[in-house]
Amino acid sequence: MRTAVCPGSFDPVTVGHLDLVERAAAIFDKVIVCVMVNSEKRPMFSSDERLALIRAAIAHLPNAEAEVWSGLLADFARQRGACALVKGVRGSVDFDWEMQLAQINRDLLPQLDTVLLPARPEHLHISSTMAREMLRYRQPPEPYIPSGALDALNRIRQGKV
Repeated sequence: MRTAVCPGSFDPVTVGHLDLVERAAAIFDKVIVCVMVNSEKRPMFSSDERLALIRAAIAHLPNAEAEVWSGLLADFARQRGACALVKGVRGSVDFDWEMQLAQINRDLLPQLDTVLLPARPEHLHISSTMAREMLRYRQPPEPYIPSGALDALNRIRQGKV
């Protein structure tokens, strides 16, 4: 079975993230969305909230699941038997950064490939940072947050998660 990992902070999950996971799920037998915990970032949502959002967003994908991880991504991939990381790129800055990370992960786990998928044109302007700003200023989240995650987002905002 070919397993891929789609890592990210997903703070919050966006329609661009979901598109990437859906495309990965069409290529690989199993996709694990890895909600990364980065101690240097100050997320808007806790890791449990981000996990709830991503699980709600990918619920329609039978070969996708999500987990939280706070260690090295290569260790997560090794433990899950993954053969690839799937990352999205929106432009040359993303590409250059992801190429560096791909080499580091390959140094740590030589059999691990990184697959870079270009963002669809309609998602090029969407980022978690932009989605957080829209949420902060109480703008409608529908254009940016996957429909499957909207109910979970509303529960989080009401303090019910």
